[in-house]
Amino acid sequence: MEKHVQVFLNRLSVAAIGIATVIVLLLYVRTPETCFDPSDPHPKPHTRFPRSTCDFSHRPYSSVENRNRRLWSTKSWIGAVSSYSALFATFYSRDYVANRSRVLIVSAGAGQAVQALKELGAEDVTAVEIVESPPLVSRADPHNLPYFDGSFDLGVGLYLDRALYPKRYAAQIERTVRGGGYCVVSVEDSGEDRATEVAKLFQKSRFVDSRNVILAGERRKAIV
Repeated sequence: MEKHVQVFLNRLSVAAIGIATVIVLLLYVRTPETCFDPSDPHPKPHTRFPRSTCDFSHRPYSSVENRNRRLWSTKSWIGAVSSYSALFATFYSRDYVANRSRVLIVSAGAGQAVQALKELGAEDVTAVEIVESPPLVSRADPHNLPYFDGSFDLGVGLYLDRALYPKRYAAQIERTVRGGGYCVVSVEDSGEDRATEVAKLFQKSRFVDSRNVILAGERRKAIV
């Protein structure tokens, strides 16, 4: 009797496994109700936002070129580029940079400063940020720059005061700039004493001067 019960239980287990397998397969191949035809010109209001991975798969892909075209046409972008252009124009007038100079921009954000330099005629501009913004900005850690010593004629550190380790941040910029080149950083405008304090972070360089400038829509001090 026990043998017959065991056979019955075995058959029941096999049947349960088979049914479960069929259910899983049906759930896998079944189209979720939240999916809709992406070609439908009048989607329903409740399908405006994705509710499943199926919805996401139908959302159109926007290329980097299209995203940049929209970003670069915004008022905030144009204003920031204009501000950086004014800053870099002073560098040109003081011979800190020329069109053929090798320039490094650290903490470059989305690349407004890069575009400003290129519009002024700079031919060799390298920009880095924690998050890349192609094609203007590459990904790199400002505290561990992946460049050889003395690779650049001008090193620009935007927002030194936001660096996690300001001393290492400054040292990395200084390391990558050749002898006779220039290191420039920006900090909040807090007086000449602050400028001198920041300049001391560059232990192998000579402090030239400091000027008040409008940088990216903020009142900041450029320290050369």
